[in-house]
Amino acid sequence: MSQNINIHLPDDILVEIDRLATQGDRSLFISEAIQFYISEANKRALRDLIKEGAIVRADRDLALAQE
Repeated sequence: MSQNINIHLPDDILVEIDRLATQGDRSLFISEAIQFYISEANKRALRDLIKEGAIVRADRDLALAQE
């Protein structure tokens, strides 16, 4: 399912989209770009959670090792 939406883009961004997208495929190009952005944001969030957990476990493990 898809929906039509209205968005406003700066002229320079639209020029780049038109340069990179196949004629008539702006929607597909924008959809793929958004999917890529969301995927990268999710990966970044997961990396941050893993890092936080590793730091917490490292402090715990160090305390255990010192006992």
